[in-house]
Amino acid sequence: MKKIIAFAAGALLASGTGVALAQSQQDAKTLATDVCSACHGPEGHSISPVFPRLAGQQRGYLIVQLDAFRNHTRADPNAQAYMWGMASQLSDATIKEVANYYASQKPPHGTAGDPALMAEGKKIYTQGIKAQNVQACETCHGPNAEGAGAFPRLAGQHVDYLIAQLQGFQSGTRSNAPIMQNVVRTMTPGQLKAAATYAASK
Repeated sequence: MKKIIAFAAGALLASGTGVALAQSQQDAKTLATDVCSACHGPEGHSISPVFPRLAGQQRGYLIVQLDAFRNHTRADPNAQAYMWGMASQLSDATIKEVANYYASQKPPHGTAGDPALMAEGKKIYTQGIKAQNVQACETCHGPNAEGAGAFPRLAGQHVDYLIAQLQGFQSGTRSNAPIMQNVVRTMTPGQLKAAATYAASK
């Protein structure tokens, strides 16, 4: 997979103008299908939990994250390894068109997980954990984990990807979302897993 990414990134950089020329909707679709799909899958339906599913993701969130990759304010290990180089030559217009493309794709369906985790996760997602000062996830991500604006869609996402992001917020390796760093600060590994399992199932 890394060889594919390196080849795709190298081809773009070698072209001189690279992806900065992708200004139209058609160019953004070509970029998504010919390059981004190597990791994120056809139409944003990735197979590997290392790479998030982008289909149906909130447009605002995608724009914020692509910009964060480009200016290196999102610096978690996978961001540095995969997305810093890929986003380095994206123009503002290209970022918006790529975001439009993925936001318009049919989102994946969630799958219910272990019943005990689902029950605990539902309680965290809908009520939070008052004793630990943890806000209910649905406050920002919506009752069906659909997200809104800069708050991402969690429904249908890889559970392991969500867990990795929550752990990143907690450890500080992903520091471009202060709200999330505060939310997960006191959560246990089991609580993180339960919340991710429930959110992804929607």
